[in-house]
Amino acid sequence: MRSKMPLQILGAAALLSVGLFVAGCKSAPELTQAQAQSLIQAKYDATPPVGATVVVNDLGMRQGAVAKLWDRTTIYPNKYWADFKLTDAGKKAVKLANGGDKIEWRPESLSDTSFTITVTTVAANHLKAHNVGDPTDEMLPGSDAAKGASFNEAVDMTGVPDAVQQIARNPGNTLSTKRHADFVLTNGTWTLQGIN
Repeated sequence: MRSKMPLQILGAAALLSVGLFVAGCKSAPELTQAQAQSLIQAKYDATPPVGATVVVNDLGMRQGAVAKLWDRTTIYPNKYWADFKLTDAGKKAVKLANGGDKIEWRPESLSDTSFTITVTTVAANHLKAHNVGDPTDEMLPGSDAAKGASFNEAVDMTGVPDAVQQIARNPGNTLSTKRHADFVLTNGTWTLQGIN
């Protein structure tokens, strides 16, 4: 019986030590979905606004012509190549990648509907964070406490003419992208470490 007494004392001392250690550690404050979204949006709002990139396919070219964003100026002998010039309304709505005002439409054949051009909206906006998931614990190098959350990064089409918004909804365009944000606890406050 006497030999078990020192083991019980050692066991009790070990439990007491663990209890004191755990009690001395401060638990990390909660990171809510709303807080996570606020941190992500603050990052986007601090970044300079940008125009939305819009891929214009065959359907988009026809939509833009009907909406008077561009007018056909030249049609080539093969009947499927054409040049289009941005109208005044088109210049207020989009910018061409080459900085000019002439679209050189050059599909490979009369039935080629895969040829596209890329335009950028003149209206510049900040990206928007939507549908932020519940932050979950994760391990990040150099951090004692870290969390991560998935969310949708969306293009903001505020101020973009309806015709360009219609073209942006055509196949080939991405207006929302799934992203992941990492958060770390810094001096007792959650901060955004990065977006992947």
